[in-house]
Amino acid sequence: MTQREYPVTKSDEQWRASLTPAEYAVLRQAGTERPFVGEYTDTTTEGVYSCRACGAELFTHTEKFSSHCGWPSFYAPSEADNVELREDRSLGMVRVEVLCAQCGSHLGHVFEGEGYPTPTDQRYCINSVSMRLSPR
Repeated sequence: MTQREYPVTKSDEQWRASLTPAEYAVLRQAGTERPFVGEYTDTTTEGVYSCRACGAELFTHTEKFSSHCGWPSFYAPSEADNVELREDRSLGMVRVEVLCAQCGSHLGHVFEGEGYPTPTDQRYCINSVSMRLSPR
């Protein structure tokens, strides 16, 4: 992960103990869950999406939209400083990685200019396993 200090910190051993193997692979090793299998891909439940690693608020149902890409999509975080954006040059391409601003866990990536009819023209493509939905 990054060298930055986050408000929520744990040792690698503590992260492994508090997360399932699938959660750890995505949140702490920047993995990606398979498309169309995540529990929140198609949900329209009203509520707040929080980081599964530390519980910090990330998104709400009001920013969620159906992109048909295979992962939950949001056009913005609920508050801009809830997430950290970082350049990602893995896999032979340049992307923008989305991290939890409280613990530095990997959430997914953000893309721009895809033509979705949203207020920001951005798509925060987020792994379901990186979040927990608290229904209203």
